Amino acid sequence: MSSRLLPLLLVAFCAPALADPPEIPIPPVDAAAATAPHAAKKAAPGKDSVDLQDIRSFTAVYSLVKQAYVENVDDHELMQAAIRGLLAGLDPHSEYLDRKQIDDLTEDTTGSYNGLGIEVVQVEGTLKVIAPIDDSPAERAGIKAGDTIVRIDGKAVQSDDLDSAVGRLRGKVGSDITLSVVHEGAIDAVDVKLKREVIRVASVRGRMLEPGYAYVRLSQFQADTGAQLHKRIDKLQKDNKAPLQGMVLDLRSNPGGLLTSAVEVSDIFLNEGVIVTTKGRLKEADLSFHAAPGDALNGAPLVVLVDNGTASAAEIVAGALKDNHRALLMGRRTFGKGSVQTVLPLDADHAVKLTTARYYTPSGASIQAAGIQPDIVLQDLALSARDASPSAILGERDLRNHLKGVDETAATPSPAHTIDRDVEQDYALNEALNALKALTLRKPVAPANDSKKG
Repeated sequence: MSSRLLPLLLVAFCAPALADPPEIPIPPVDAAAATAPHAAKKAAPGKDSVDLQDIRSFTAVYSLVKQAYVENVDDHELMQAAIRGLLAGLDPHSEYLDRKQIDDLTEDTTGSYNGLGIEVVQVEGTLKVIAPIDDSPAERAGIKAGDTIVRIDGKAVQSDDLDSAVGRLRGKVGSDITLSVVHEGAIDAVDVKLKREVIRVASVRGRMLEPGYAYVRLSQFQADTGAQLHKRIDKLQKDNKAPLQGMVLDLRSNPGGLLTSAVEVSDIFLNEGVIVTTKGRLKEADLSFHAAPGDALNGAPLVVLVDNGTASAAEIVAGALKDNHRALLMGRRTFGKGSVQTVLPLDADHAVKLTTARYYTPSGASIQAAGIQPDIVLQDLALSARDASPSAILGERDLRNHLKGVDETAATPSPAHTIDRDVEQDYALNEALNALKALTLRKPVAPANDSKKG
């Protein structure tokens, strides 16, 4: 999670989720064709056959590199580079994994690793920030979604060596690193000095915004995110001492994670309906997930906040809740990662993370590259305090010689509840709370029931 999009099925945005990936059979190589060049010459090149000229071109280039490159290149290194290039040319999320990368992928799904707390994706030869992890060195330093990392410790990020650049973001706890970052909309890079930490990502956080109205933030989708969310909602219900009147689910800058976790989270709020379907070339990649009876909020209104950093597994949740008319989506268009990656082991120390399917929201829409459009679009604005002090006259009762009311004491305002600081400063959250209150007026909260999902 230090740097990429966690895979969906493993999957979601590029980091890994080695959670029992489905075993997908790989078609065997036709050994006869591989050893019978004369037969290959005679056969007309089919749709799935390798053209003999392509094989000749590859071997010719390989031979030229071995003979004429300025420095001697080890055969193993050259073949490893060829394999990585093969996968890198497919899409931004397919890649060849060595032992360290497999371990990094596993760390991402458990929520603990050494690094900066930043998710990046390789875009057109650059490292683009998808989202900083909450309360991480990257977030505290002001790195935001959409920023581009151009240098690491003074060394330029090379388009042909992005994997190495990603690896340099991680390192020993306490070690320093300087990133040259071009903020979104800016021209010049600025240097940001950071110190690596043990990043322990609590994927679920929550609190009460006001009596009856809860706020839950999901920072990513780990193996235990569904269980964490169940516990958090139960605690908020107890703290409120009554059924919740509504909840804001914050998925902003959530880079994704495990497909299974996204399904569990969606199911927590749904009584029925399709959550997501996946479709690939292989039969084993065609899956459909459905909600089981039981809504943790008992039908209370739900508002989901999304933005350009909401990706992959987070988009699955947003799409499921929107298409099933369970939640109101507010914010900005989501990232648009609508593909599923599966980790396919090659041996004890190597694996291939391969895009094996696309996923579709309950309405049958693919959000690949398109994202999900929120129901209510919010601009990227900030709230500010008023410059002038409020007027001393707040109503009729404050005017001199006003007519006495029947019972003015009844009009005495009760002590105001404490206003959540984020609601005062976070424009999107403020708007979400207002929308939540409006929805509550339209739909009374159903009485609590005992139905719970396991």
